[in-house]
Amino acid sequence: MKLRRLAVASATITTGALILSGCAAPQQESEVIGGTEIRVAWNDTFREYNNLTATGNATANTNIIYLANKNFNYYNDVPELVRDEDFGTYEVESEDPLTIKYTVNEDVTWSDGTPVDAADMLLNWAANTTHVQTVTEDEVTTDEETGAVTDQAGGVFFNSGATEGQGLDLVSEVPEISDDGRSLTYVYDEPYVDWEVATGSGVGVSAHGTMQLAFPDEDYSGEEAKEALIEAIQNNDAAVLAPVSESWNNDYRFSDMPEEPQKVLSNGAYTITDMVAEQYVELTANPDFTWGEKPKYEKITVRVIEDPQAQIQALQNGEVDIVAGQPTADLLQQVQALDGIEFQGQSEGTYEHVDVQVTNGGPFDPATYGGDEAKAALIREAFFKTVPRQEILDKLILPLQENAELRNSVVFVPGSENYEASVEENGFPEYEVDIEGATALLAEAGVPTVDVRVLFAQGNTRRQQEFELMRQSAAQAGINLIDASSATWGVDLSTKADAYDAALFGWQSTSLAVGESGPNYQTGGLNNYYGWSNPEIDALFDELQTQTDPDEQLETLIEAETLIADQYWTVPIFQFPGLTAWSDTVTNVKPATLSPTYFWNYWEWAPADGGESE
Repeated sequence: MKLRRLAVASATITTGALILSGCAAPQQESEVIGGTEIRVAWNDTFREYNNLTATGNATANTNIIYLANKNFNYYNDVPELVRDEDFGTYEVESEDPLTIKYTVNEDVTWSDGTPVDAADMLLNWAANTTHVQTVTEDEVTTDEETGAVTDQAGGVFFNSGATEGQGLDLVSEVPEISDDGRSLTYVYDEPYVDWEVATGSGVGVSAHGTMQLAFPDEDYSGEEAKEALIEAIQNNDAAVLAPVSESWNNDYRFSDMPEEPQKVLSNGAYTITDMVAEQYVELTANPDFTWGEKPKYEKITVRVIEDPQAQIQALQNGEVDIVAGQPTADLLQQVQALDGIEFQGQSEGTYEHVDVQVTNGGPFDPATYGGDEAKAALIREAFFKTVPRQEILDKLILPLQENAELRNSVVFVPGSENYEASVEENGFPEYEVDIEGATALLAEAGVPTVDVRVLFAQGNTRRQQEFELMRQSAAQAGINLIDASSATWGVDLSTKADAYDAALFGWQSTSLAVGESGPNYQTGGLNNYYGWSNPEIDALFDELQTQTDPDEQLETLIEAETLIADQYWTVPIFQFPGLTAWSDTVTNVKPATLSPTYFWNYWEWAPADGGESE
């Protein structure tokens, strides 16, 4: 399909409404075609097989994990939440108290043959709550470069970002295991609106594999390992759970192929068979997989190609079959001119934004001014008055997407039901370039010139262009923007707060949860890398978790978003225009808005020329 520009339909998703799930499509007859391989590209390297840790929360990790593992549901390209009933089922047994029973189907196994069951779900519950923790985040030591936990102070600490009284932590009692060991029942202390997509309300890394990694000298069989873990969680045995939590935190951190087979156990259609850091991950079809749609390709290789231009070149040369990324006008023209290449432009579930650090001793930190909160706020406001949002949109985005508009919400997607209602009140439309006003604010603060180090992805053409437009605008007000771009910017966000003052990047939505944006703005939130803290905002997101009335949800979200805008912590710029391109030798590529983007229907990918089944 040749498109003259990126055609983008009106976005209809929102983090303010949970789409009800439907049944999975009936299982279709399909077989792996022997000797076939598809090579695809992504712009970042795989680093961790457990994406529920604070360090593993990245799309590059999620893509690989999704190919290798199944769970109770997934998002399709509508987007809507689809129940994967080939894997298992879940049902609401009671509304008061909210009681959910999850059941893994018979014959679902890990790639070593060990059944997937309640033990795996129980570990996932323990890791994503605070109820078995014996030490807090303040008591552990983390690596400055990676953010990994290096010393747990001898206690139990799962580095999942779990927060007391939030999300799955509302299940305070140890969930009950069924007699057959395949079901786990959660009883929530309070109603929880996002229970269906709650972090940890499913199957994560294997329970038996984690136990074996934690206690390598015990020589546990799969069943023995699960029994020991269940007993430890039910009895809150810290002596066992401390090494288990350490394994959960760190043993799944790798970029080269690990020696221990437990580290790459999978319960899905593919298993990881090779990987080289910064280069590729190879996955091979699991011959024992029967609980779901079987893929057509025998092997999938995900190559790491950071540069969008290099991705297109690799596609043209036949080195890869699918690419996706952030297009520029020049890049789109190149793709349009290629023979044998199909492509689709779509509005992605990602939006560009600028965030500022407020606790790193930099220009936006009150501590820099002797604790003067008002002065730091003036500096932040002055900086945001120089961000040329409209110019960025006009020069870099409109040539790709003629109906593109500024994004003026950090909670709602443009075009969604509640977006306009929030924009009318939240204050983000007032974030306009005002050089005179910025200069006056700096003068009022008594700080006529400011240096601001801006972190963004090194080698990303569009971000380089955005930074240059920002630099030229800010200079007019006496604000000196310094290029702090980095090849490891994603890790630097959380581990090198003293190396940058502002960050330019995109947030990608992974679900349609009502409270999805909470971890970005709450004190100590998983995605709050900047020291942002406001008790009123915290309270509103806490309140949101148990609100089931849509009108109350909207009111709470608008109030929270208005307070966020008042802090001058962040500003949205635009919704990503995405571009997915693929060789016409591949069929059934269907780009999607939410993570895992174009990977979501990997089982439908097939060679255009067919092939013989094994």
